[in-house]
Amino acid sequence: MANAGRRSSATVNEVRSMTDRKLHIGTFLVGIHAGHWRDAETPADAVSNIKSFIRFAQLAEAAKFDFGFIADSAYINKDSAWALLSRLEPITALSALATVTTHLGLAGTVSSSYSNPFEVARQFASLDRISGGRAGWNVVTSALEGAGRNFGQERLHSHEKRYRIAEEHVEVVRGLWNSWADDAFTRNKETGEYFDREKLFTLNHKGEFFKVEGPLNIERSPQGHPVIFQAGASPAGKRLAARTADAIYAPSPTDEVKARADYQEWKRLAEENGRNPDHLLVLPNFQPVVGRTDADAQEQYEKSNRFIDVDHSLRIISRYFNYFDFTSIAWDKPFPHDILVHSKEGFVSAAEHLVADAHRHGLSVAEAALKHSRPSKEFVGSAEHIADKIERYFTTGILDGFVVTVSEENLERFTDLVIPILQRRGLFRTEYESTTLRGHLGLPFPENPNVATASRREAAE
Repeated sequence: MANAGRRSSATVNEVRSMTDRKLHIGTFLVGIHAGHWRDAETPADAVSNIKSFIRFAQLAEAAKFDFGFIADSAYINKDSAWALLSRLEPITALSALATVTTHLGLAGTVSSSYSNPFEVARQFASLDRISGGRAGWNVVTSALEGAGRNFGQERLHSHEKRYRIAEEHVEVVRGLWNSWADDAFTRNKETGEYFDREKLFTLNHKGEFFKVEGPLNIERSPQGHPVIFQAGASPAGKRLAARTADAIYAPSPTDEVKARADYQEWKRLAEENGRNPDHLLVLPNFQPVVGRTDADAQEQYEKSNRFIDVDHSLRIISRYFNYFDFTSIAWDKPFPHDILVHSKEGFVSAAEHLVADAHRHGLSVAEAALKHSRPSKEFVGSAEHIADKIERYFTTGILDGFVVTVSEENLERFTDLVIPILQRRGLFRTEYESTTLRGHLGLPFPENPNVATASRREAAE
């Protein structure tokens, strides 16, 4: 993007109208909303079948999407939604996808609460090398009590502690990604010099949660660092994103007033942390159901929902309340407010949003579960209708792009019907202009601070 690395003169309360500003579009590569296993068009084992991931990735790349995304979690039980029970580990799947794509960014989730920074740094740096600079790390803090027990802990860390761990974890990973200067590996066959010893840097990190010596045993990629995504919408999550993230996976913008306020807050927080707000992208979840006409779209919507019953919906939302057993309460009664006690250290913002929405609209337990688990009717309509809504959100300060969360059939409809309209309006690329994810997103190349320090030291001598 032409404006990458250049500070916008607009404040965060003003909408930029630069002609070179383009939407950034990603998609879930299979997932809990990506078609029901009982659909005739969906392979029953799609969430654990690499062929399904390949189809999604190649469809997204043909449409010039910025990236594909794989979510993950570290805990299931017998009451988990079907799509969580058996699914591919993100780094492994993304490495496979790197070999069958050439431009699509490849982002995956790894928890900062239950992983080692050195291992994470090496895994994503390896994916970045394999893909030629297309890797992205979605940092999550894990919000389920059972996740702690899968990693030798009796209970989940407190919400506040998880975010302190996450900030230090990201700091260490980024430090390790700076272990080498970009030109450290000379590999001179004439002289026999494999690398410049002065361009290798040891981290020697000693912090509250981690002690990591380094250096990392893999060189930097064409994009310098993998792109950092972050999905927390709580106050702690927003602060973490403002300090460390390149892009935010935000909640669906069904409430325009709240979505616009959140967008402005993220941009303001980035600026308060000394960052260019243009370099913190806000990318909400987006579940469009597209038809050639509004009537066709409504038919597709009903088709998409035919297997999403109350039982399935309650399994989906139970995660937000630490797998609360909804069979213990009446489904036709108002959604309870005191259920939030089960999420106070878990999915705080998602649970609070669901409960507040249920109370605002007077929804029963069953109604709230169904509303949350089905695509919003706000995003059901003809291709022109969906394109109009996207353009309005983009040009009025609600989003910088979005992450499409749909079935393979609906992704095809979106890429065939909506993307050409966005391209004709000059809102989305017609060809890739970069080979790296950072380039697609218009983010600056991360300079290595160790190189500047070494240069200053050398000059002083």
